[in-house]
Amino acid sequence: MADSKIITCRHCGNISKMEITASAEINEAYGDSQTGYSPNMGTSYDVLTCPACKKATIVTYFWHEDMESEDIKYEFLFPTEKIYPLGLPENILAIYKDAEKIKALNVNAYATAVRRLLETVCIEHGAKPDMLAKMLKELADKGEIPQKLVKVASGLRNFGNVGAHAAAGELSPKEIPIITALTTALLEFLYSAPYLATLAENKLNELKSKKT
Repeated sequence: MADSKIITCRHCGNISKMEITASAEINEAYGDSQTGYSPNMGTSYDVLTCPACKKATIVTYFWHEDMESEDIKYEFLFPTEKIYPLGLPENILAIYKDAEKIKALNVNAYATAVRRLLETVCIEHGAKPDMLAKMLKELADKGEIPQKLVKVASGLRNFGNVGAHAAAGELSPKEIPIITALTTALLEFLYSAPYLATLAENKLNELKSKKT
C-alpha cells in the first residue's frame, strides 16, 4: 500500500506518513473547448492508518494529473478537530494537549501527565506546592473548590499514582474514558463555567448599554 503525506495523527499526536489502507476516487470530466485538453482530475477519499496507535483517519482531497504531491491539501473527515474546554489559561492548555497526545500510546504516562495537570491547577488556584492530597484539601478548606469536586480530583490523583508507580498496578485502555471524563469535568468547573459566566455578563452589559 502507498503512504500518505506527513500529517499529525489526531488520535495520538504522532507526526509521520501513514499507510493508505483504503481509497476511493470520484473522477471529474473537464475539457478545454479551445485546446481540447482534458486532464484527469477528481476527488479522493483515503483511509489512513497511524503506524503508532494503529487508529484510522479519513481524509479527502482534490487532485489533477498536473498537481505535485506536495500541493495536495487534506480535509479531515474523521476525527474532526478536538474541542478543548473553554477558558483554559495557556499553560494549562499546553499541559492538557501534551497529555492528550500520549493517551492512545501509553495509559500510564497519560494518567501521570493528568496528575501533573492537576498539580498545576492547584498551584494556579493558590495552593502551596506540596503533596497533591494536601493541596486539594487546602483548596477545599479555602472554598476554592467544593468537596464534590475534591472527589473528582482525588479520582484523577489515584489514577495518576497507579500510572506513576509500578508497584501500584497497571492501567489499561479501559480507564482512558474515565480519566478523560474526570479531567474534563474538573477543567470545565474551574475554568469553562467562570469563563462562560463572564462572557454572558459582558454580553448583557453590552445590550444594556445600547438601550441607554
